[in-house]
Amino acid sequence: MAARHFLIPLALAAGLASLTGPALAERAVLAPIPALSIAPSSNREVAIFAGGCFWGVEGVFEHVRGVTSAVSGYAGGKSARPTYDAVSGGSTGHAEAVRVTYDPRVVRYSDLLRIYFSVVADPTTLNYQGPDHGTQYRTALFPTSAAQEKQARAYIAQLSRQRVFDRPIVTRIESLRGFIPAESYHQDYMRKHPNAGYIVANDRPKVAALKRLFPKSYHG
Repeated sequence: MAARHFLIPLALAAGLASLTGPALAERAVLAPIPALSIAPSSNREVAIFAGGCFWGVEGVFEHVRGVTSAVSGYAGGKSARPTYDAVSGGSTGHAEAVRVTYDPRVVRYSDLLRIYFSVVADPTTLNYQGPDHGTQYRTALFPTSAAQEKQARAYIAQLSRQRVFDRPIVTRIESLRGFIPAESYHQDYMRKHPNAGYIVANDRPKVAALKRLFPKSYHG
């Protein structure tokens, strides 16, 4: 059955975080530097990533140096006007996704790919991340250019060839049929609710892993 974000009472989450938060951060894998990195053609580019609950995906990318905007939304579905309730039901085909706008003079798409596979999402779990289950929580890349698609396919092949993960990568590369921003209360959710139970248990460890594994790319 499709699940909405699994909300954990704050007191319980604080206890879990003290026990498992560091362990969750330690599970992050420092993926290798992408062998293919195509020089950018402009000083402003957009990339779209789906990796489970968009609160955490957005929260991580907001802390990446060179990222100027991260917007939670929906991608990959059939409806032109999806709502959170409809997407959570799993019938629209959308994935919770984040539109990342960035300055490629500071951070390239290949760098974002490396961060995504290292700390944002587990690319080996099919249609779920952590406590969230359903196709709306799949891991997927939505390239916005031919160059991005070429790099994404090359990097997944590289990670698979080098056996970086213990299980096969199931992250999909999907054609972008539009991106629809999510409702306003989802935007900047981690920043606005840093002590929410779900954030403490599931997403703050990802930001901690970003800071630990990519200190030069992290900004507070």
